[in-house]
Amino acid sequence: MAFKVVIPARYASARLPGKPLLDIAGKPMVVRVAQQAEKSGASEIVIATDFEKIMQVAAAHNFKAVMTRVTHISGTDRIAEVAQQLNWADDEIVVNVQGDEPLIDPQLIQEVATHLANSLDAVMATACHAIHDEAVLLNPNIVKVVMDANGNALYFSRSPIPYPRDEVYKNNIQAHRHIGIYAYRVGFLKKYAELTVTELEKIESLEQLRVLHHGYKIGVTVTANAPESGVDTQADLDYVRSLF
Repeated sequence: MAFKVVIPARYASARLPGKPLLDIAGKPMVVRVAQQAEKSGASEIVIATDFEKIMQVAAAHNFKAVMTRVTHISGTDRIAEVAQQLNWADDEIVVNVQGDEPLIDPQLIQEVATHLANSLDAVMATACHAIHDEAVLLNPNIVKVVMDANGNALYFSRSPIPYPRDEVYKNNIQAHRHIGIYAYRVGFLKKYAELTVTELEKIESLEQLRVLHHGYKIGVTVTANAPESGVDTQADLDYVRSLF
């Protein structure tokens, strides 16, 4: 199955300035991400950025890069511009791999793309894994998702969903942690760029809620293993460097 990968790599970062260019064992972080994406079987990999130095780094490591506007408020908006610039066909599948995920599992990239290809009623696909820890369920920095009988997302939230009201459920957590990886059909990406921002999206600070609010379906693949975390802090960066 053919699919493409786009890696949004915005230069600005409040906690780690210039994050895509930070060194990990001799290579910039965004290059490490692209090398993981290469192992997924993607037919094309594009780094989408708003900073010339990232363009240069991509070229130096033989990766394609596209300059995008600095005004995008989300990675999805940036990817929509890439699809438009490169004139990709509406039925192409594109996977959004975050530029701060140097430990991303290539198999997970492929799983999300395959899930969308097999879900004809969904315009997007994402991933999740089971939660077994109450502290994780209650952590507002960890996004949760609930699905319907067909494996499509009902809602995403930073709050514990479903909330275990009765003691029997508190001792047997049946919840799922959302993994921030997305696959889209290009035709929907063009529509997404025109969808109005919603109150739910702003309240939860979750861009995928815009898709659900406007009546579209998001397929969710359930993976057995929790992925490694991305790089948001200096501690995260130190951990990743230690592995390499």
